[in-house]
Amino acid sequence: MYGAGVYGDEELLARRFDADRGRLRAVAYRMLGSLSEAEEAVQETWLKLHRADTGAVRNLSAWLTTVVGRVCLDMLRSRGSRRESPLEYYVPDPVVRVGDTGGTAGVPGTPGATDVADPERAAELTESVGLALLVVLETLSPAERLAFVLHDMFAVPFDELAEVVDRSPAATRQLASRARRRVRDASPGPAPDPRRGREIADAFLTAANGGDFEGLLAVLDPDVVLRADGGRLMAATSQVVRGARAVVSQALAYSRFRKAVLRVVANGEPAALSVVDGRPAALMVFTIAGDRIVALHVLADPERLATLGLTEEELSRAEP
Repeated sequence: MYGAGVYGDEELLARRFDADRGRLRAVAYRMLGSLSEAEEAVQETWLKLHRADTGAVRNLSAWLTTVVGRVCLDMLRSRGSRRESPLEYYVPDPVVRVGDTGGTAGVPGTPGATDVADPERAAELTESVGLALLVVLETLSPAERLAFVLHDMFAVPFDELAEVVDRSPAATRQLASRARRRVRDASPGPAPDPRRGREIADAFLTAANGGDFEGLLAVLDPDVVLRADGGRLMAATSQVVRGARAVVSQALAYSRFRKAVLRVVANGEPAALSVVDGRPAALMVFTIAGDRIVALHVLADPERLATLGLTEEELSRAEP
């Protein structure tokens, strides 16, 4: 039974929750780096709302944001040794689209506090964080991650966050400050416009396909990092490769096994999906700063690739 007040009507409450669902999913995705866990957190938030007395709640959107943050914090704290992929190799779940050239992914300060009722806008908000930033967020403590995500990305005041992490507002501010420094230090720098980013990614693919060592070096930052995550079933493929020449060697080795490629956008960044027998085989996501590729994230986990949500018609567009 719901509490009395403006949110006391069950149908109205459900509509209000649906209006906030996209933003809540975006919060949970940034907190967890997992689409399935983010959806689980959103569903748990709905259950908590369903059981709560909302009569005294003046701002339901803010209340829901705090609740989903608390749910994600508990999930992060309990995750611990349950992670199957070592953190060094871990590639967060990508949000993949077929079509345009992408947007402004991975900008640490991108605000997300606006209500999101439109499904397309909700999807954009979820994918507007790049994989490189999600990888950095994985290195934060659960409390640091919550303070940074909810304050810096979703404008939740520190006094509200302090109640969630059970610290003073000043201590919570320090959590966010430490996280902000980690994110800033790991920031790859400004990305090119989406069209230019696609051109650079395509130049990499063309050079790899043609065995052009020098062509690959020309688009790679000298300190580029390649992170490959094969998950549970392809654990032998998981690795981290550092430096342009080492990455070139890996790229040329990968190219021998690639049969068809579908150019996609993952988290707003240019990406290439290798398709074998009509099924996703590997996804490579390019993080670009200036005119150089600074990071490559390769997801080769068959279990997670199967959940990308691409249709047979979209996969059939892959080209040799």
